[in-house]
Amino acid sequence: MSTQTSQARQPTLRGSSAPLASRYDVALLDLDGVVYLGRAAVTGAPQALASAREHGMRLAFVTNNAARTPEQVAAQLRELGVPADPWEVITSSQAAAHYLAERLPARARVLVIGADGLVEALQERDLVPVFSADDEPAAVVQGYSPDTNWRMLAEGAIAIQRGVPWVATNIDATLPSARGPLPGNGSLVAALRHATGATPVVTGKPEPTMHRETVERSGAQHPIVVGDRLDTDVEGARAVGCPSLLVLTGVTTPALLLEAPERLRPDYIAADLGGLLIAHPEPIVDRAGARCGVWSATRNGTALTLRAATSGTDRSTGDELDALRALCAAAWTWSNDAGVVRVEGADAEASAVLARLSLA
Repeated sequence: MSTQTSQARQPTLRGSSAPLASRYDVALLDLDGVVYLGRAAVTGAPQALASAREHGMRLAFVTNNAARTPEQVAAQLRELGVPADPWEVITSSQAAAHYLAERLPARARVLVIGADGLVEALQERDLVPVFSADDEPAAVVQGYSPDTNWRMLAEGAIAIQRGVPWVATNIDATLPSARGPLPGNGSLVAALRHATGATPVVTGKPEPTMHRETVERSGAQHPIVVGDRLDTDVEGARAVGCPSLLVLTGVTTPALLLEAPERLRPDYIAADLGGLLIAHPEPIVDRAGARCGVWSATRNGTALTLRAATSGTDRSTGDELDALRALCAAAWTWSNDAGVVRVEGADAEASAVLARLSLA
């Protein structure tokens, strides 16, 4: 099975004349910042996902959060109005457990620093969760839990310093919440790295282990990764040649997108999950700059200037995302590291669009 695209990588965003939900068979959906934020659904997400299913697209809910079981995640999605079965949920705990099961004998003991999701994933792979270094674990596995405390980290430190393998489900420094970014598993992994001098094997996004787990469980043939993070969702997709759609409902802002290095650039961008239901115009790049829809962007050194591509066009009716697409194409085409430090509008209407994109 190949999930890699047959198209050569372009220096700018791709276009699609058909809605993405018709072009790709499975959406590999990140959750935090994409489908929900904290305890609330992202506005319009349930309706967009229902429409994507009507287009024939299957959904796989993929999360680096290792705290909860697939059933718990599916139950939350149903409460938010997104029908979901446990088998449609793939977690970084499952990827970590699969990785360990391929390297340890059946019924091997694994020291858990984490929550129920990690315990269940190990048991699914016929491994035995333990919680003390004195239980002679064959490995240590660490995943996010809001209840991780000093004692759990201390048991992990003891086992790691005895030389057993250490696996981290992910190393996301933060996780999104309605109150702002909170410490993620990567922040807690950093504490053990500092204490032991050891470095864990990481199995969650953006590592290929997570993508393999997701494709295997979802049966995807032509998937598209949908996420809000450049450094996990997009980077992971790029690492395995899978197309990606970045939505702007989570941690990535237009400013971060413009300055993304080559390995972190998505294939498509959208305001939200409604981007699965529409065609995506491909920016046109030439020596003068880049154009998309009614908007054009030109570059002078490290500055970008946005203006209407057609005189007399009512700029206020143009798609703001087309403006962002043109800006991205102009920023990314000149070098592998965009290095944009200033964005300006050629007139009041362009400046208003930049302000709405938080680029002014």
